[in-house]
Amino acid sequence: MSTPFPSRCDRSSLEKFPNLLPVATSPAVKIEFAFAPLGTKLRASLLLLKHMKISICLMVSLALTSLTVQAQTTDPMKTQKRETATLGGGCFWCMEAVFERLPGVISVTSGFSGGTVENPTYEQVCTGKTGHAEVTQIVFDPGKISYAKLLEVFWQAHDPTTLNRQGADEGTQYRSVIFYHDQRQKLSAEKSKLAAQADFNRPIVTAIEPFTKFYKAEDYHQGYYDDNTNAGYCRFVIAPKLEKLEHKKVIQSQVQTQK
Repeated sequence: MSTPFPSRCDRSSLEKFPNLLPVATSPAVKIEFAFAPLGTKLRASLLLLKHMKISICLMVSLALTSLTVQAQTTDPMKTQKRETATLGGGCFWCMEAVFERLPGVISVTSGFSGGTVENPTYEQVCTGKTGHAEVTQIVFDPGKISYAKLLEVFWQAHDPTTLNRQGADEGTQYRSVIFYHDQRQKLSAEKSKLAAQADFNRPIVTAIEPFTKFYKAEDYHQGYYDDNTNAGYCRFVIAPKLEKLEHKKVIQSQVQTQK
C-alpha cells in the first residue's frame, strides 16, 4: 500500500512536466537546459522547487511518524519520575512489608544507613557497634504518592516514642530515624513530625538526619515477610501490624511494588 502524502504537498505537480524531471540528474539534459528558452527554464526551475518541497514534506512526515511510534512504544518504567526516601522504624522486615503495599511505591529495599563502617554485614550491625540503623530505601513515584504521605504511613507503622527500641527489638540499630535526601525532604520531615506529635502521648524521639550512604542488606532479608509468612516473627509481629493498617485502609492487602 502506497504511503499517503501530507495534505500540504502537491503530488500532482510532478505530473505536469514529466519530461523535465531528469534535468537535475542527466548531464546531457543539463547542457540542453542551458540553451533552452527562458520560459522553459522558468517552468523547470519551478518544478524543481516543487519537487524539493515534496521531498521535504515527506521527510518531515516520516520523522513525525517515527517520533509517534517511538512515543507509543517507550517503556513507562524508563520515563517514570522517581524519588527516594530512606526511613528507619525498627526491624526492616516490618517496614519493608508495610511500604511495598502502598500504591505509587516502585521498590523497597532493606539495608543500613547512618553508621561508620563500610559495607557492614547484618551480624556487624546487630552488635550495635557500627552505628547503623536498619532502614528501608523506598523508591516512589511522586505523581502517585507524595513524600508527605509516606511519612504519614511511617508514623503509623511503628512507635516513634521509644528510643532505640521497637517492641522486643532493642538497640541503636532499631532507632526511629528519617534520613532526608534534600532540604525539601528535611522541611517536610520536620513539619510531619510536628503534626504527628498530636497522635502520641509521649514525645516523638525520631531523629531527622542528612542521608549519606545506604548499604543493601543480604539477599535473604529482601522480601523477607513475603517469603517467610509462616515464620514465628512474621506471624506474631509483622502480620498483626499489616492487618491493623489494612483495616484502617492505610495500606493495600497485596504487594504494590513493581517486581
